[in-house]
Amino acid sequence: MADENVFLLYAMILGIFITFIYDLLRIFRRIISHNRFWISVEDLGFWIFCGAEVFMLMYRESNGTLRWFAVLGALVGMTVYKKTVSGLLVKYCSLILNKLLAILMKTAHFLARPFVFAGKSAGKAAGKAAGSVSGKKRILTQYIKNKLTIWKKMIKMVLSKH
Repeated sequence: MADENVFLLYAMILGIFITFIYDLLRIFRRIISHNRFWISVEDLGFWIFCGAEVFMLMYRESNGTLRWFAVLGALVGMTVYKKTVSGLLVKYCSLILNKLLAILMKTAHFLARPFVFAGKSAGKAAGKAAGSVSGKKRILTQYIKNKLTIWKKMIKMVLSKH
């Protein structure tokens, strides 16, 4: 009887753990937006992980035999966690992480200003140089100007995503 009670406790803890892992996934989704494809891939990975964890619990504690009280214990653990901790954890962790991400993005924008200025200046200088030289040198300076423009646009896109 004591072994079954310990098994039930492990099943409840597993239910709490599985729900906590899914909450981490929910927080991640609130911080970084996803399309349906990536949500499906993440959910598939999550359910494979859950299946493996449940299998390992059943294998360790009952030699692979499915015990319905263990399933019930996992459901009770999930429900208790979901009704008590889950909502607050997801709400406030995602709020705090989004605020930190916003601060980091503002700092990155500020720190990138000299590079953006240098890129603009180099682009202008390359444009002026391209107008005053001829032949292969003009092609080279135009190539450099184009590459600098592409880099400038890429940096702006990366910094302005958030």
